[in-house]
Amino acid sequence: MSKDYVQMTKDLTAQLMDLRSVTPLKGFTELASEGTKTGALDEKTKEFIALAIGVTQRCDACIGFHVKKLVELGATKEEIAETLATCTYMGGGPALMYAADAWKAYEQFSGK
Repeated sequence: MSKDYVQMTKDLTAQLMDLRSVTPLKGFTELASEGTKTGALDEKTKEFIALAIGVTQRCDACIGFHVKKLVELGATKEEIAETLATCTYMGGGPALMYAADAWKAYEQFSGK
C-alpha cells in the first residue's frame, strides 16, 4: 500500500478549512501556532517531537503535516532517520511500520 502524503496533506488542508467554517476550531489552531513557536526549544526541534508523536500514535495526517514542515525547515535525511529510529525504539513494531511511512513522506516532500 502506497500513501501519497503530498496529496493527503493538500486534501486534508481543504477538508479542515471546510470543517473550520462550521465548527469552532480556532482554539486548536492557536494552540498549534503557539506550541511550535521558538522558545526554549526551536521550531524544528518541536516539529521533530510532533513527528515522533504522530508516528507512535499512528496518525498518517500528523506524519504528513510534520514531515512537510520539517522539510520546509531544512531537516536533513539523517535527522529524520534518527528521529524515526527513536520512534521505533520507544514504540516497537507498530512504530516501525509508521516510521517506514514517515520515511516515504520525507522522500515525497523532499523530492528524493
